[in-house]
Amino acid sequence: MSQELERVYTIPLGKVKLSQSQHRAVRAINMIREFAQHHMKVETIKIDEELAHDIWARGVRNPPRKVRVRMSKTDEGYILVTKYDEDAESKVTPEKETKKVSDKVEEPSKEEPANEAPKKEEPANEAPKKD
Repeated sequence: MSQELERVYTIPLGKVKLSQSQHRAVRAINMIREFAQHHMKVETIKIDEELAHDIWARGVRNPPRKVRVRMSKTDEGYILVTKYDEDAESKVTPEKETKKVSDKVEEPSKEEPANEAPKKEEPANEAPKKD
């Protein structure tokens, strides 16, 4: 499944606290849907099960204040809203950066400088044994 368009957003859910305590998690899910429709300009929104579990994890009365999500537009024409994983992003970027940096860096020479002589080991001073 290839994504045509992918964006990362932090959705503020602070206004959830204005609703009745029995409806807060439901309102949070609806707010995520409305946010996705507004920013991605598509009517069909699907919320990943893992994200829904995170919203409902602390119960219906206490959803999180904000959520970091990744919104992907799929080939089928709907928006898939999933939880954002920083680990997945950070693993991808260092590989690309190291390839670019390694091309430009020269390897240091392995020869020793002529000024320094190799160090000699000094014999250890041992106390004479008494018989």
